[in-house]
Amino acid sequence: MKEPKKPKEPPNIDIYRAWCKGCGICAAFCPTGVLARDEAGYPYVQDIDKCINCGWCEIRCPDFAITVEQKKRRERRTKEEREKERPAREVTSG
Repeated sequence: MKEPKKPKEPPNIDIYRAWCKGCGICAAFCPTGVLARDEAGYPYVQDIDKCINCGWCEIRCPDFAITVEQKKRRERRTKEEREKERPAREVTSG
């Protein structure tokens, strides 16, 4: 028997509103309608569960105001951060 599929964990979408000029390109290029625009024209995450992690919003943003981060990339980053925090071991020749 096949094991049931694990539910996919949605990526983390960060929108840096201070960098965003509200052009709407990210929402226009989103193929699944995850992003929408508020009354002022700024993007927001409407339905993260629809995200297929294509990265079009991040790639097309002319202001670098949006990032899409997968769970695996977050885990790898935190592992690298932990290793940087470890004190370096001394190598002694014996």
